[in-house]
Amino acid sequence: MKAYQQLIEATATEGSPWYVVPSNNKAFARIVVASAVINTLDSLDLEFPQVSEESLEELQTIRKELLSEDE
Repeated sequence: MKAYQQLIEATATEGSPWYVVPSNNKAFARIVVASAVINTLDSLDLEFPQVSEESLEELQTIRKELLSEDE
């Protein structure tokens, strides 16, 4: 256990942290992993990209062409 702790302390950084997930209870382990993923995504402060009107029109044209091929 001491070697594991030393490894984690020596290699974990703020940008690349380690998460110790207990594996003796699958349901709890899944909650821990889901929580880590959600917290990480929240911390990224992601936003949808801004798309120009011209690009939106081009995408609509492409979408219509693709949908008409299905018919």
